[in-house]
Amino acid sequence: MNTVTINQIGKDFLTLCAAGNPREAFKLYAHTNFKHHNPFFKGDADSLMIAMEESAKVNPNRVFEIKHTIMDADLVAYHSFIQQTQGDAGLVVVHILKFSDNKIIEMWDMHQPIPENMINENGMF
Repeated sequence: MNTVTINQIGKDFLTLCAAGNPREAFKLYAHTNFKHHNPFFKGDADSLMIAMEESAKVNPNRVFEIKHTIMDADLVAYHSFIQQTQGDAGLVVVHILKFSDNKIIEMWDMHQPIPENMINENGMF
């Protein structure tokens, strides 16, 4: 598996989803057997895609920035910043994508709010 290719596919997928184009992202990059592990939605592609579309309608000006990428064979993890609305502190998000045939077959995501007053001087990134 070409790690440069899957890294770019993952970045494109997440960027399209964050920009409000999850339908295109899933059409281009999701494997036909895609599943995910977000506990708030059913585990199929359609359920997550629809949730992403709804989120984009509510937060049309969100900011999404990938800060770090970690790759291991068919897995790529993205450590990212997401700000839903201007002025909020934002979230730190980790997406882990598993690939098969240069398509995303499985996805995990975890997030943590960035506190307004951080004790740690190193920040979240």
